[in-house]
Amino acid sequence: MAKSITTIPATISRFTDAPLSAPVKRKVAAYARVSTDHEEQQSSYEAQVSYYTDYIRGRSDWEFAGIFADEGISGCSIKGRKGFQTMVEEALAGKINLIITKSVSRFARNTVDSLSTIRKLKEHNVECYFEKENIWTFDSKCELLLSIISSISQEESRSISENVTWGHRRRMADGKVSVPFGRFLGYDRGEHGELVVNEKEAEIVREIYKLFLSGLTPHSIAKTLTERGIPTPGGKVKWSSSTVRSILTNEKYKGDALLQKTFTPDYLTKKTKKNDGQIPQYYVEGSHDGIITPEIYEAVQAEMERRKGNKSRYSGVDILASKLICGDCGGFYSPKVWHSTDQYRRVIYQCGHKYKGEHHCTTPNLTAEAIHAAFIRSFNEMIENKNEIIANLREGVVIASDTTELEKHRDAAKDEMVLLSDMIENLISENARIALDQTEYNKKYNTLIERFEAAKTQYESFEQQIEDTHRRLKRIEAFINNVRELGPLTEFDEELWGVLVESVTVYSKDDIRVEFRN
Repeated sequence: MAKSITTIPATISRFTDAPLSAPVKRKVAAYARVSTDHEEQQSSYEAQVSYYTDYIRGRSDWEFAGIFADEGISGCSIKGRKGFQTMVEEALAGKINLIITKSVSRFARNTVDSLSTIRKLKEHNVECYFEKENIWTFDSKCELLLSIISSISQEESRSISENVTWGHRRRMADGKVSVPFGRFLGYDRGEHGELVVNEKEAEIVREIYKLFLSGLTPHSIAKTLTERGIPTPGGKVKWSSSTVRSILTNEKYKGDALLQKTFTPDYLTKKTKKNDGQIPQYYVEGSHDGIITPEIYEAVQAEMERRKGNKSRYSGVDILASKLICGDCGGFYSPKVWHSTDQYRRVIYQCGHKYKGEHHCTTPNLTAEAIHAAFIRSFNEMIENKNEIIANLREGVVIASDTTELEKHRDAAKDEMVLLSDMIENLISENARIALDQTEYNKKYNTLIERFEAAKTQYESFEQQIEDTHRRLKRIEAFINNVRELGPLTEFDEELWGVLVESVTVYSKDDIRVEFRN
């Protein structure tokens, strides 16, 4: 007897568990993305949103579930793409059954992100449709196609990233300077992309440098600027000490530019990393008009080092106390208020450690007038002999500026590093090709690494000595330029106190020693 086979058609969807004959509309959403916020991309973004809104609403079997979009966002990672993340969350919550996208590259350029997201959506019976490639993710062949297309998109992103990076580095090598003008205080973008001083903002920069040299800390300066209602470089209301410190240490404000301070090691994550020598840097002198003089800039850097080097905690509460040091213990003086509630109220300066510990400091309390008088007296003594002082400093500059021997040792250490680096690479390569004795291999490898680290330490030491020498010379030049045209003082000058004075050490009322920044 012949077999009789009857086909019983499916009545329930294997993807959604819904009856095939049920007139249930699919909840459909679309995703649109453009990677930049340029005008031409903006029109593309608007066109995508308009097209998919009409497309979904035009289908009687579909229910419009919204348009999700990200503007000016890279597709290399789903992080930071708020529209994309919201869409996925709603899909997993059952609010979306189908997601339509222009192409795989609009969805994600990262292969891992693309496949993992689609698998997660499929587990929750959410399908994706990529219009350009005509791929439906519930199709059994889709994962292979998506893997191939996503890999191509990722490789395209890598190529674009490398081309952009090469262009940036080429401009840096040519000495072309650029800053994030929207959040960089003091400069506007010129006609050809150059830095043009914004005089209104430049006054704020000069004020920050002046306040620091007068004795205030970055925290105190930030508090002052906030209280005065001055907006931050990013347009915020509240200043932070880190923002002030970045302005005080940015060489661009003196007209120079150190390029390639950071770099992006991974084009997918886009995270920047401080350049500690991994790639070349370029220092451009006189690249643009400075807002403050090189002398003021160097004075600020020297003052920062001085504050860090003092064994006592630096206080920026008072411009006099910030430079006043106890001759007994080496700690800073601090202001004290006597008779704060009556007519005899006055401020005196006293060693902050005077009554701490078993041995009390014997240094005297001082009034502001006494400190002013000591500064004026010392300054005028220095000015009387300024020609002799400048001549001696000039002679010292000639001797101190010779870094030939240091550079010779530095270059020798660098050559040693290059040689050892090649030897390490060759040893690793040989071990990959030939089955070497691993005990002997590790011994050789560790020996080479130790030699390399020793050479690196030497190189960094000589490089630091050369840098310290150049900075010291700049400080001497700054001092000479500051005092060359000055005459005797008849009253206390706050700005000269901030710029010229390194420290004032108090031993007794008759022995107050002023050290100038020379």
